[in-house]
Amino acid sequence: MDHPSIVYTTVDEAPALATYSLRPIVAAYAAAADVAVEVRDISLAGRILAQFPERLGDRKVTDDLAYLGELAKTPAANIVKLPNVSASTPQLKAAIRELQGQGYPIPDYPDEPSSDAERDARARYDRVKGSAVNPVLREGNSDRRAPASVKAYARAHPHSMGAWSPDEPSHVATMSAGDFRHNEVATTVAEADAGVARIEFTGADGTTLVLNPEVALDAGEVVDASFMSRRALRAFLAEQIADAKARGLLFSIHLKATMMKVSDPILFGHVVEVFFADVFEKHAAAFARLGVNANDGLADLLAKVAGLPEAERRAVEADLGAAIDAGPELAMVNSDKGITNLHVPSDVIVDASMPAAIRTSGQMWGPDGDLHSTKFVIPDSSYAGVYQSVFDDCKAHGAFDPRTMGSVPNVGLMAQKAQEYGSHDKTFELASPGTVRVVSAAGHVLLERAVEAGDVFRMCTVKDAAVRDWVKLAVARARASATPAVFWLDEARPHDAQLIAKVQRELERHDTHGLELHVRAPAEATLDACARIRAGTDVISVTGNVLRDYLTDLFPILEVGTSAKMLSIVPLMNGGGLFETGAGGSAPKHVQQFVAEGYLRWDSLGEFLALAASFEHVAQATGNRRAQALADALDRANARFLEADKSPARKVGQIDNRGSHFYLALYWAQELARQTEDAELAARFTGLAEALEANATAIEAELIAAQGRPVDIGGYYRPDEAKVSAAMRPSATFNRLLDAFGA
Repeated sequence: MDHPSIVYTTVDEAPALATYSLRPIVAAYAAAADVAVEVRDISLAGRILAQFPERLGDRKVTDDLAYLGELAKTPAANIVKLPNVSASTPQLKAAIRELQGQGYPIPDYPDEPSSDAERDARARYDRVKGSAVNPVLREGNSDRRAPASVKAYARAHPHSMGAWSPDEPSHVATMSAGDFRHNEVATTVAEADAGVARIEFTGADGTTLVLNPEVALDAGEVVDASFMSRRALRAFLAEQIADAKARGLLFSIHLKATMMKVSDPILFGHVVEVFFADVFEKHAAAFARLGVNANDGLADLLAKVAGLPEAERRAVEADLGAAIDAGPELAMVNSDKGITNLHVPSDVIVDASMPAAIRTSGQMWGPDGDLHSTKFVIPDSSYAGVYQSVFDDCKAHGAFDPRTMGSVPNVGLMAQKAQEYGSHDKTFELASPGTVRVVSAAGHVLLERAVEAGDVFRMCTVKDAAVRDWVKLAVARARASATPAVFWLDEARPHDAQLIAKVQRELERHDTHGLELHVRAPAEATLDACARIRAGTDVISVTGNVLRDYLTDLFPILEVGTSAKMLSIVPLMNGGGLFETGAGGSAPKHVQQFVAEGYLRWDSLGEFLALAASFEHVAQATGNRRAQALADALDRANARFLEADKSPARKVGQIDNRGSHFYLALYWAQELARQTEDAELAARFTGLAEALEANATAIEAELIAAQGRPVDIGGYYRPDEAKVSAAMRPSATFNRLLDAFGA
């Protein structure tokens, strides 16, 4: 028998801690089906260290992300991908400082590199910043939905949903001109223009600078280019700040400074500068001396100001306080600690923050610790209308009811780095006015945009093969689930117009008889989806990459309370499988609680769901019937787990992540013992199931006893393995039984 492998990823924060408890269970059970569990490190710390092999000597680490990127292109791929940190610059710097403190001789992150060595270091660090993992691994399109067991649990145990008033003044504010949406141009690459293109900038003096000399373009590939006008953005922000003040609304900015790692931190910096315009003008010399970068947020500014002489420090802090008092109240990340929406660019991420606000009556937390009506500022109008449409629907019809609402699964276009907006080597902030052009290998100007100093140019691509696979997956999902499917594409947007032509052509190649398929602009599609799910029916959203990211948080958070409980399968285009385990937006708070109280609230249900799909993929790819038995038993165990309400609770003395893993192991073993397809496998698990059940009381007591006191994990971004393993496996009884079974 072949011995296939499931590749398990080491990641960051709470999901990483949880893995120390769950992975030994998975490895022991998988071994019973002759399936190996291989571990690869794609954590932020691991990615950083992999960039500097020549500096680390015998502490050198392998570049596991590069390895997995190549594996994802092969039929052998079976990757379980947990949520990882998409690092903002402040997070990256914090990780670097921690690694340096652990003795790793890596360089500082140079904000303004002035030597070849610093430019090289900056380039290496920028490769791991932001959404560095997903574009490498996602060699397929996304199929994400709520499993039947999760949906049934949400209906039987509905999560809280705040009431909505028809008169709620909260609203989404977005730009009507000068943004990426309104400045976009697009084309499809002709055969004659295929090859290595370049992005070049010609300044007002006629000098041409090549911004990117190697942009590989295939025939049939959709290419778009756009820019955010600095002038228009800052005027818009000033208007919205004044309007929020006049209306008595909280001011809140919603960007994605992680995934869109080049563009959105710049936009965030403009928000900080415009809100504190007088302070930046008055103290420009001091800020320049300190190296203040507004893109890093108010927290970094305050940290640098703390190093000023006392009188100067007090003057700056007083002016910052006066600006806060004079402006609208700011939405808060942590009211108790005074952490505002402007403190850190990665604290408020649009795809997680907007659904959370919809669940809380369209409001956010203010400085007083209470909920208040809010102006939700989303500068680029490409998809802002989606959230305003949900607001409009809730004002008209009230809050959604998880007990009765339908579902909006998603088929997302993301294969081969599709629509990686604002996050890569095709996004630039221009220092001077001029023209940016995309020039084909044949020398033809495919696209061009005139820009001003400070504008942010971005280009993105979508390969034809990725679109064809996306349409194929959408048709297959619509057929398999007998569910209507809507392509969220706007014919008035140049990029989408190119995709619509491809979609319509591709649909003609498939059997669509009896299927309900539509193409609708995002705002219209949102209202359609809201109407359907209020009626208790389902509709598949078929979207591009950015909307995939937004919608796979939006609707799951409304439907089942969290996006972490979604089943996320990526059928890789060359035959392998990537199985993603949900969102990690609350991971930092969970780590803080664990370190302070020895209690880990992180819910691993998404991991359980992904594992079942991963074992099923092993069975289908290799004919391993025992792997299928593991998958089927795990599905049943997951349903029991939900019905028994064994997910982590909230506070010390209750079940936490480690306890939830014990019950998953118990139910999984029991289901394997009960199955009749493989008598030998059943016999092997019968003893374990009986021993776990007989010792359940003792194991529970040992797990509870481990709570309630601080835990030293040896590091936030690169914790000490021995310390974390001991903390996450505190039940001697459970460890003994599991280790004996796996021996």
